[in-house]
Amino acid sequence: MWEKNFVRTPRGGFEFFTQGSGEPLCITHLYSEFNGLGNYFADAFTEHFKVYLVNLKEAGNSDKSTCDEELSMSESVKDLEAIREALNYEQWSFAGHSTGGMLGLFYAVMYPQSLTKLLIGGAASSRRYMEHEGSMYCPKSPLNKRIMEIFSILKLLTSTIEERREASREWTNMSLYTPERRDEYFSKPSSGKVVQKRLDYYSFKDLPNYDIQSELANVTIPTIVFCGRYDAQCPLVFSEEINEGLRNSKLYIFEESNHFPFLEEKDVFGEMVSEFQILSINC
Repeated sequence: MWEKNFVRTPRGGFEFFTQGSGEPLCITHLYSEFNGLGNYFADAFTEHFKVYLVNLKEAGNSDKSTCDEELSMSESVKDLEAIREALNYEQWSFAGHSTGGMLGLFYAVMYPQSLTKLLIGGAASSRRYMEHEGSMYCPKSPLNKRIMEIFSILKLLTSTIEERREASREWTNMSLYTPERRDEYFSKPSSGKVVQKRLDYYSFKDLPNYDIQSELANVTIPTIVFCGRYDAQCPLVFSEEINEGLRNSKLYIFEESNHFPFLEEKDVFGEMVSEFQILSINC
């Protein structure tokens, strides 16, 4: 089990979970809630880092938001900064996957002096991924109709626990290169439940205006960008775009992965994390 902690900051109180030892590494996701079971993505880093797995506002036992704007990417980054300061770290590293990766890019743009390095995966630097037919979120995608139905099931208060569980399972299967191996990948209990209020804010408030591609040229922090060759959420082209926009980055492509390389190609992902550790030391 991960160790449960709570920190009080001028911006509110935040629950977080720690595991591992070494350099401090912050990991979170824009609209997920974590508990003592940890998280599949975060688990990959505990051999090399002291990982801080953070629950943002409205997630877990962290404080509730006082207004909807506190759920935005920019305000969430300010919360992470407050947590860093409360933990008495001059700097730490950040790793994020999917919208957690987008949050990491925002962090690097807003507070580059606070980060030693970044690892960003399965992400995008603008809302254009929603318009790419390779993304299940695009109306032109053959997966789009069903994913919209799945979102409706997850959002409806009348949906049963079993209906929600089956909908989440199907969403995950759409994001796997080899869905028949799903039970193998997810055999270990973990956490990462969707916080609907945060997802809704991202979808309807942040996402329509999200575009920081032009600002990436100002980021000089050493960065690793990764993506599965067959990512059906944020297609590979958008990780390539991030890599091209940054001034000090390296791109990893996982040839037999969809959206979850840290599960689908676990050993190769571990090799990348080892390089990420060295990158931090060399900063």
